[in-house]
Amino acid sequence: MDVGDVISENGNCEQPHSALIFLGTGCSSAVPNSMCLIKPSDPPCEVCFQSLSTPPESNPNYRCNTSLLIDYCPSAGEHKYILIDVGKTFREQVLRWFTFHKIPQVDSIILTHEHADAVLGLDDIRAVQPFSPVNDIEPTPIFLNQYAMESLKVKFPYLVQKKLKAGQEVRRVAQLDWKIIENDCKSPFFASGLEIVPLPVMHGEDYICLGFSFGKNSKVAYISDISRFIEETELYISKKGGRQLDLLILDTLNKNNSHNTHFCFPQTLEAIKRLQPKRAYLIGMTHVFDHHKDNEFLQDWSKREGIPVQLAHDGLRIPIHL
Repeated sequence: MDVGDVISENGNCEQPHSALIFLGTGCSSAVPNSMCLIKPSDPPCEVCFQSLSTPPESNPNYRCNTSLLIDYCPSAGEHKYILIDVGKTFREQVLRWFTFHKIPQVDSIILTHEHADAVLGLDDIRAVQPFSPVNDIEPTPIFLNQYAMESLKVKFPYLVQKKLKAGQEVRRVAQLDWKIIENDCKSPFFASGLEIVPLPVMHGEDYICLGFSFGKNSKVAYISDISRFIEETELYISKKGGRQLDLLILDTLNKNNSHNTHFCFPQTLEAIKRLQPKRAYLIGMTHVFDHHKDNEFLQDWSKREGIPVQLAHDGLRIPIHL
């Protein structure tokens, strides 16, 4: 059964209306890795050099910064577009995947944290807002924790500023309505009508990053940047805790060893075995992952462990009944 199919109480399979669209599945530096192209190794990096001969839309190894778009349909014919993270590659993702999937706007934004690969595309939000030379438009709600808010006041003061100073000219910028959320599984919030639960995790031992859980009919968790689970968060999304996920989307940076601020392949697969979701997709990959070869390995792993797992790719759309 596809993750988008939900069995109703009478046993019939309901047709999903909502969908998850992976706008980006790569690490902060994205894939291809620039150094592999401007100063190639001998032999050259196969994954990165593929980008020179295969168009990105046909190349699952071409990866922009991690970002997820929730196409939420609360009722027939109604679409609310909720964007998780707005990284360095946002404009490219709009040109490639908003057009391909016919996404007409962004209704709300959620930020996992304030690192460059999650926020440096915020200036380009104006490109997906109605045009007004004097900024006379409804601002887009943007949800973030207090730490991220303080950082963005420094990074983007002109996006946070509420009123012009005396003598300051009007310049067209993204209009955002900043909303503070808590680093707490017990403090859900609503974005465009969809209930979202913050999932605090460690992103290095000195830094709390947020994942998010959502969906009543199909339970989904999205965790893009993690080095260690906080016990309360792990329990909240685990089968052991009574909240088995229908779909887990989880960070995996490198194929071998470990990293101080991210899960790598061994830690990711161990976490999946502990959490026991019904299905999992992996994101945040560097160029050491080859989509086809590593999904072959994951196909065997999935059969052995009884949990379907695979690498996601940019542009992937998963129908789901939220």
